[in-house]
Amino acid sequence: MQTRETALPRPTRPTFWQRLSGPQLIALTFAAAILIGALLLWLSLTHQAGQTLTFVQAVFMSTSAVCVTGLAVVDPGSTFNLTGQVVLLLLIQLGGLGLVTLGTLFAITLGRRVSITERVRAAEQANALHLGEVITIVRTVVLLAAGVELAGTLLLAPDFIRHEGVGRGLYFALFHSVSAFNNAGFSLYKTGLAGFVTDPWVNLVIPLLIILGGLGFLVQMNVLLWLQNPRRNRLSVNTKLSLTMTAILLAVGILTFALLEWNNSKTLGNLTFGQKIMASVFQGVTPRTAGFNTLQYVQMKYTTLFIAMLLMFIGANSGSTGGGIKANTFSIMAVSAWSLVRGHSDIHLFRRRISLELVLRALTVTLLSAALVLVGFTLMLYFNTNVNLKFHQLLFETISAFATVGLSMDTTPLLNANQELVLIALMFFGRIGPLTFAVAFAQKRAARLVQYPAENDVLVG
Repeated sequence: MQTRETALPRPTRPTFWQRLSGPQLIALTFAAAILIGALLLWLSLTHQAGQTLTFVQAVFMSTSAVCVTGLAVVDPGSTFNLTGQVVLLLLIQLGGLGLVTLGTLFAITLGRRVSITERVRAAEQANALHLGEVITIVRTVVLLAAGVELAGTLLLAPDFIRHEGVGRGLYFALFHSVSAFNNAGFSLYKTGLAGFVTDPWVNLVIPLLIILGGLGFLVQMNVLLWLQNPRRNRLSVNTKLSLTMTAILLAVGILTFALLEWNNSKTLGNLTFGQKIMASVFQGVTPRTAGFNTLQYVQMKYTTLFIAMLLMFIGANSGSTGGGIKANTFSIMAVSAWSLVRGHSDIHLFRRRISLELVLRALTVTLLSAALVLVGFTLMLYFNTNVNLKFHQLLFETISAFATVGLSMDTTPLLNANQELVLIALMFFGRIGPLTFAVAFAQKRAARLVQYPAENDVLVG
């Protein structure tokens, strides 16, 4: 009796992209977007008549846009035509929302089933805590961002229409709304928003967009659900921590800027009382990775610049469009240090115990970030050939690039090609996160089979 053997289907080999882990995919997609954006910005069809860019400058501008930084080696408004500015705007939007997040949404829109692997990748980029929530979160993130940016455009439109006319004014309102919400800091004006230092509406709407973008998408959604039904939907520990740290850092930034610059004739000194308050609020908000300015940082006192650098390094909240080590990371470090000083073995926050793994992760992020800034600053000094650039200007620029802030002491256009490459690397590492980058390309290692005895005799402090 003959039996017919049924051939089993051969297992399909996973493609290169399917074999990538979440962090690896995030790093490579950002790099690919930067390269594509650089090629587009390098082409003459995106330039104003008579304007040219070197390829390094094009890579710099593309990196700054995708990494929502805002540092610019050329003036976007006078260098790029409408096509180039739209490319820049799309890069900002892609970088702000996250390329993996947008890719997942695109797959959903086409009706394709989203695999577990893709859910994991989107969850890592959106900082989602549960895989089951990823699809809902991705949809909500995109709709929420679009809604806020549209509202910002409508609110800014009257002011920009008054200065630029109807069509151009609406476009300027859209560009600055998207740039502000994504904490990019790109402006179509050569002096940034310095011309609006006495404009109450711009000084209200732009900081509000910056704060909303810096809160983080999960925090925004949690707050909206809580407002709808406080009994059913409670604020998470992450949301409480994010809101608390945002309030503290904003208060520190606004108050210190006002106190330090109140009588400085080059910044606040010649403004009226109300205008001083508006300018202080604006400058107090922007160091948290926004990049806009209505006053020139090159005219500020050294103490003000130092406070700004600290705020830039801390940055916005985790899961937001902002950069820095993140306010959540800084708060975990501060709370753990305070608990150790008080002699507590456990670390508590909002009546919840913080795990040791979370503390170690915060410590790792902080140390890796400090190391990147230190190495980057050293290279900036080594490659510097401009005797007019001072020590503190290069440090300010280095921190601004790593924290994806975009504030500058009028230094960026004065840098040479080597220094531009250093800042490109810092913006890239700062946007995807030093810990994400380290995990992305670290080789998998087997678990240790031997555990050594603990040692407490090592002196610390």
